[in-house]
Amino acid sequence: MQNPFNNMNGQNGNDPNNLFNQLPVPPNYAKIQNQNGEIRIAKVGISWTTFLFGPLPAAFRGDWYNFFLMLVWDAIYVMAARLFNLSWMLSFPWPSAVFTFIYNMMYFRHLLGSKGFFASDSRSEQLLARANYLPRSYKRRYSDDDDNNNNNFF
Repeated sequence: MQNPFNNMNGQNGNDPNNLFNQLPVPPNYAKIQNQNGEIRIAKVGISWTTFLFGPLPAAFRGDWYNFFLMLVWDAIYVMAARLFNLSWMLSFPWPSAVFTFIYNMMYFRHLLGSKGFFASDSRSEQLLARANYLPRSYKRRYSDDDDNNNNNFF
């Protein structure tokens, strides 16, 4: 398979033991994995699917923690609008608008913090660090200058 994003980062793409080496990952997506080899690839940034479909993207990812959290907030929003007779508020999905901006961060922090996942490569770790998606308990596996270690100027 040809990689249309050209983001191999100096890795050898011919390793027969790594099936995901040639997996094309867009520049704003990060790859994380756990000790069992389970790999998750998700976008870093705004989650437009959450805005359009509410908690369904969390259910499709198997992220039940955030799925139920979004359902509870949606239920609170609807009950408050009904209680105070503000039915005009129900015409716009405000909880989905809020979760649009924070859901991907919540997803990564939940996996990296409590599920034992870690960044698969230095590019993903740097992307997550720049977006402040890494939880405080995360132990870095790659140094900041991993990509520059092969440059011997002397």
